[in-house]
Amino acid sequence: MQNLRGIVLVILAMVFFTIEDGFNKFLTASLPAGQVVVLLGLGGVILFGGICLWQRHPVLGPLSRHPTVITRTVAEGFSTVFFISALALVPIATVGAVFQATPLAITLGAALFLGESVGWRRWSAIVVGFIGVLVVIRPGLDGFRPEALLVLGAVLAVAVRDLAARRMPPALPSTVAAFLAFSILVPTGALLLTIEGRSWQVMSAHQSVFMLLSFLSMAAGYYLVLLATRIGDASAVTPFRYTRLLFTLIMGALVFGEIPDLPTYLGSALILGSGLYTFLRERRLARRMLAESRATPLP
Repeated sequence: MQNLRGIVLVILAMVFFTIEDGFNKFLTASLPAGQVVVLLGLGGVILFGGICLWQRHPVLGPLSRHPTVITRTVAEGFSTVFFISALALVPIATVGAVFQATPLAITLGAALFLGESVGWRRWSAIVVGFIGVLVVIRPGLDGFRPEALLVLGAVLAVAVRDLAARRMPPALPSTVAAFLAFSILVPTGALLLTIEGRSWQVMSAHQSVFMLLSFLSMAAGYYLVLLATRIGDASAVTPFRYTRLLFTLIMGALVFGEIPDLPTYLGSALILGSGLYTFLRERRLARRMLAESRATPLP
């Protein structure tokens, strides 16, 4: 029952993340993407800054200056800038499909930079997954949109963020890490605003409501993921993160009138299939290593 509750929670989290993406796409149609990033950052700073203050966790202590923490924080800023910019310029279904390649990029990075062992099966899955990405964005063909490369930028930045998180000091509270991640969005959003060549705009009432709902949806998604990972086994709940693509496709069709073409569906299937295979393979190897360690007699 705990795993079932965890699965339900992670599916609800994906619904909230999809809703957040929808609000951000609406907002970037009339507001600079950099302004949206800055406002998301300010909301997170207020929320997690208040939690850290209540918990009496220093947000700028020595642990916050650890190189891996700084790397994770900077990568978070770039991933958000790339992702919000992609939502503004690229069909939401394309964004959702390519972004599902993130776990493959993390596995690739872990093998190349952290020295983790990756066998030929997972290497093959990574290759198939990135072939799926190429099928979706179609570089060099008539349907290619250069803006789709922004999603790949987000994928790479998220991979760097998560790989750095694996090396962060265990004593660093997660609320402090979240505060730092949101705080970096303020300067990176301002930088994006400068690159866009647009000025800050006064928001209307409905834009302000959308901005608030976007932030609340994001906060709800993160909270539900946290609950899901605490009460359910990772092997049970993690595969259901891919439901985000399903919800994104539904939102794209019903809300934005975006009907994906056949290559997008085909590429999405390759990305999802390879991602799920990689995850299940990693879980199987982890269980095998655990069983072998238990079977080894103590000296």
